[in-house]
Amino acid sequence: MTAYWVNTVRELKDADKLARYAELATPAIAAHGGRFIARGLPAAAFEEGTLERTAIIEFPSVEAAVAAYESEAYQLSLAALDGGAVRDIRIVPAV
Repeated sequence: MTAYWVNTVRELKDADKLARYAELATPAIAAHGGRFIARGLPAAAFEEGTLERTAIIEFPSVEAAVAAYESEAYQLSLAALDGGAVRDIRIVPAV
């Protein structure tokens, strides 16, 4: 079943570290079947929503999304991020 990885940057502390993370994370995510379907600042936010940088990545399954996060390549991207952002990541199965 398709799954979505939803990543929200709650606080950006170092734009250069975030850029380096993205360089490394993108191929690590793609290697597990991840495909970016939305990325950037929201056009609108409602109720408790905030206008924070958000990415939505589609995966073939929850297992593929979790494997991408746990992969050695993705962990290297997290090491490059090194506290450069406070993020909220969720993996949600499609309906």
